[in-house]
Amino acid sequence: MATLKNRSRFPVSAPVAASGSALASPSTSAPVKQHAVNPIVLDAADGARIELFVLADDIIRVLVLPKGALQGPRTWSIAPGIEDVPLEGRDRRDMSGFAPVAFRFDSDAERAVVETARVRLTVALDGGFCSWEIARDGSWHHVMNDRKTQAYNFGWWDERVYHYVERQRGEMYVGLGERAGALDRANQSYEMRNIDAMGYSARTTDPLYKHIPFYVTWQPQTSMGFGLFYDTLADCRFDMGRELDNYHGHYRHFVAEHGDLDYYFIASADTPLHAVRRFTWLTGRPAWMPKWGLGYSGSTMSYTDAPDAQRRMGEFIARCREHDVLCDSFHLSSGYTSIGAKRYVFNWNREKFPDIEGFVQGYLREGVRLCANIKPCLLQDHPAFDEAAQADLLIGARDGEPAWVQFWDEVGAYLDFTNPATIAWWKARVKDSLLRYGIASTWNDNNEFEIWTPDAMAHGFGQPFAAREAKVLQTQLMMRASRDAQREHAPHKRPFLVSRSGGVGMHRYVQTWSGDNYTSWETLRYNLKMGLGLAMSGVSNSGHDIGGFSGPAPTPELLVRWVAFGIFLPRFSIHSWNDDGTVNEPWMYPEVTSQIAGLIKLRYRLIPYLYELLWQSHRSYEPVLRPMFAEFPNDPRCLIDGDDMMLGASLLVAPGVEQGQREREVLLPSGACWASYWSGEVFDGGQSVRLPAPFEQPVMLLREGCVIPLNIAEQHFAQSADERAFIALPVAGVGTAQGGCIEDDGETQAWREGAQGRWNVAIASDASTLRISVEREGQMPFAQHEVRLSVPASDTREAQCANGEVIGDSVADGWRHLTLRLA
Repeated sequence: MATLKNRSRFPVSAPVAASGSALASPSTSAPVKQHAVNPIVLDAADGARIELFVLADDIIRVLVLPKGALQGPRTWSIAPGIEDVPLEGRDRRDMSGFAPVAFRFDSDAERAVVETARVRLTVALDGGFCSWEIARDGSWHHVMNDRKTQAYNFGWWDERVYHYVERQRGEMYVGLGERAGALDRANQSYEMRNIDAMGYSARTTDPLYKHIPFYVTWQPQTSMGFGLFYDTLADCRFDMGRELDNYHGHYRHFVAEHGDLDYYFIASADTPLHAVRRFTWLTGRPAWMPKWGLGYSGSTMSYTDAPDAQRRMGEFIARCREHDVLCDSFHLSSGYTSIGAKRYVFNWNREKFPDIEGFVQGYLREGVRLCANIKPCLLQDHPAFDEAAQADLLIGARDGEPAWVQFWDEVGAYLDFTNPATIAWWKARVKDSLLRYGIASTWNDNNEFEIWTPDAMAHGFGQPFAAREAKVLQTQLMMRASRDAQREHAPHKRPFLVSRSGGVGMHRYVQTWSGDNYTSWETLRYNLKMGLGLAMSGVSNSGHDIGGFSGPAPTPELLVRWVAFGIFLPRFSIHSWNDDGTVNEPWMYPEVTSQIAGLIKLRYRLIPYLYELLWQSHRSYEPVLRPMFAEFPNDPRCLIDGDDMMLGASLLVAPGVEQGQREREVLLPSGACWASYWSGEVFDGGQSVRLPAPFEQPVMLLREGCVIPLNIAEQHFAQSADERAFIALPVAGVGTAQGGCIEDDGETQAWREGAQGRWNVAIASDASTLRISVEREGQMPFAQHEVRLSVPASDTREAQCANGEVIGDSVADGWRHLTLRLA
């Protein structure tokens, strides 16, 4: 059977610096030379073009232009190492932010080759097929090839964008944001078309809320992999080997409805986490949010839907005090905006809330901040609709009418955030309707921008385009406008805001959650995988609606198990709209209220560690949540799609996700020992252990060589306190355990001027001694001259403090508690 060839041939049109000599292997000692032109341009006689951008040793970008010119809009995704992009987007050929890269280039009549220290790309000039290799241990390893039969669409089939890639057996595919089902996306297909999927199945529903066309390919047989990011704002689809076609061999593919084939290859030898870090860097620095955003956030539709909403909201505070439930914020659902049965953004229902300022200030006096729900669609009878329509603030149809959409129980039109006038209008109303009363943050909700008609047009910052071609852009610009309103209102404070929908770059602005999940044990299990998929897609500051949002009320067991899982996630909010009118609250079931209150206190005990993990995400692009295989890629047993996860690199968490489960079998990765947080018992890695899993003690295991910060101060509702302590599993033999945490005021922008400190703890061990060093650097927000360090009680080695003295040494609950007085 003859192999069909693509019809486009790409001679090199850009000048080359190389003399045409053969490329050296990665083991050569010859210096790498800087090529004269970046990007390299390959032009075909029929007008097609491929541009190759060498962006870093480990990142090469391929731009395929069948018509020789860009078809899509600018990019709002690419922000290498910075906090944002220009409001009107970044030119797609803008190379700012990328340091010059030394690379070789060579070409002959058949191929063009680009080689950095870590990646070699070979492009067949007959068809433009790409072949990718990664350097490791002095040799090149093939990791990806374009499909040899029609890898791209050069305008033969339709106007859509295609990329077909050969699929190797045994490959794992992880990412694509929040997807339902297994963590490994192999043999499945997924659609990215942001949609309001209320009551979704976390195992099967697709599409969902977010648009993140990035995934990591991992090849376990070689412990090598790479990330692929397709920079598109269009609705798109990924087939990860579900489709079979006899004429093309094994393949996977990407299809976008509009725009250009513009993709980034990120080499990731040794660990899949490298590709995640580099993708996060490529798309912008994660927001450094206030510390109170890690506290428990109450929420329910029921309170603000009630006719006496302000009284019901007061009851929540009273019950928190009654049950000593710690709480830092409350998400104010959209019922506060109602007129009759419908909701009108920026309207306050003064029958429900007769004293808005008194209500908000009352919450603030208790240390509970309010996060108000806002929506980007104006219903046709909204009090401000005519004003917005006359000012051209709405997405309109070609005939001059608003582009009508279905929104909740009414017809309306979306605001157009590609129009600077709309952004100014939005920010003014966020400030006037919410922030001036003391509302602390915004909850950007129902922002999927479900626009399907080709007649709807976006302003496009003066260059109009069909709105359906970049719906997720509206979502991104909405959250950015909300953030900027908060910045302008309180420039000395770090903005905190959340968004349900979003796309690539949303981590620069918001915390997010997995939308309106359905209440079931199955959802609990698959939400865990969903959160890991988000983290492996660059979005670490996330969580779920604890207890389930839609459907039946959770049983007492399901609710407490969900809380015991949720306390480990950056976002921790109990939220619901139960079918029977009940409300998911910590005190929902008296028989488990004490366990839930205790679990929330455990959450607050762990906040220093969570805060440190978010700092590492902001500073070094580290994912907060990690699949087991990603942290331990060389342990074959960690490839199993189980129900365990790593919280950072130091803590293994094994939630209970099955009804009636009272013990939990945990696979301990090889290469390290592990210690139970609850008993101090130490286990060798490379085995499975069965541990007790009572409601109030979720399974947690410390990794050998780690030091985890804790807050051990006694805490009560509306009485915050902080005292730093550390828990550690020293190296069993000779080695050093290390850890620490960031410290600042938790809320202001003073950290940008250096008002920030850090604890650094190291425990150097040998057969007989633990040599402990506890250092404080920078500006610490509170003074503390004694600190507790806990190690397993089985570790009886002599403890010495290099920069202080050991003034206490006692054993309790399986742990040896050392009290250190610091010099």
